[in-house]
Amino acid sequence: MIIVMLPEAKKEEIDEVIRRVKELGYSPHPIFGKERTVIAAVGDERGKYRLQILEALPGVDKVIPILSPYKLSSREFKKEDSIVKVGEAEFGGKEVVIIAGPCSVESRSQILEVAHAVKEAGAKMLRGGAFKPRTSPYSFQGLGKEGLELLKEASEETGLPVVTEALAPHDVKLVARYADMVQIGARNMQNYGLLQEVGKIKKPVLLKRGMMASLTELLMSAEYILANGNKNVVLCERGIRTFETLTRNTFDVSAIPVLKELSHLPVIGDPSHATGESKWVLPIARAAVAAGADGLMIEVHPDPPHALSDGKQSLRPEEFFKLVKEIREVARAVGREV
Repeated sequence: MIIVMLPEAKKEEIDEVIRRVKELGYSPHPIFGKERTVIAAVGDERGKYRLQILEALPGVDKVIPILSPYKLSSREFKKEDSIVKVGEAEFGGKEVVIIAGPCSVESRSQILEVAHAVKEAGAKMLRGGAFKPRTSPYSFQGLGKEGLELLKEASEETGLPVVTEALAPHDVKLVARYADMVQIGARNMQNYGLLQEVGKIKKPVLLKRGMMASLTELLMSAEYILANGNKNVVLCERGIRTFETLTRNTFDVSAIPVLKELSHLPVIGDPSHATGESKWVLPIARAAVAAGADGLMIEVHPDPPHALSDGKQSLRPEEFFKLVKEIREVARAVGREV
């Protein structure tokens, strides 16, 4: 349910509504807007109509139900686009934010070389895996804490904020100590214990769509993070599994406008994982921006044939320069900027 306060509602009236929501056994999630305050009451659906009595309180305009199964991430709860800030990068505004870097942190020289190259090209954030979920247990699993330390060094040297993945609930605090944004990968989109844990931290979260997940399931996963107190969530379309075998996944370009209609959360695209082929990253990146994506996540490696993971889909730095140049043109055509 949503409790909509009158524009002239006083602070003590808002505080009283929040107190009464808690008293009724619900979790209050207020949004303090420019014109009025809205409070979402989240909890057991079976008793939600008890909240209707709050309409009688001073300062309350109306109490209305949220019809979608995802409450806090829905447009019903918040009409305006949410802006998620990570350092100087802002997801959800006019700018299309480009995140770039290698799939895995392999060495100090590798991550520093890539970090400087992508910053010069126009990237606003650095990506790189310290912990890697791999299909095979014999594949490179990442450098772990050493990788996090190298990412932090690259961030301090270039000024680029860092996003990297946490694989398990017990990894979250360690990753958050080094990263500016914590990534939940596609394989962990429905790892509810992990989602609850990143919901308790103050760092922004990048939530990737699972390879076989519907958009509703993606938004319900975001709901776990939001319901646990973390309002800074960015959604990522990275391709879904279909019958097609020529690409690694199938990039669902329609997911971008649909998600932006259903939810106030920013949405970015990951054409690297979607295609699995470096030669197709640029056209899919153009399509994502044209469809309204708030950002892109691009894999860049100085020597893709010798990369320890996902070299086939990684761009060389000079190819990334070309991508950023072309994306700027597409962004300008749809009223955005890079």
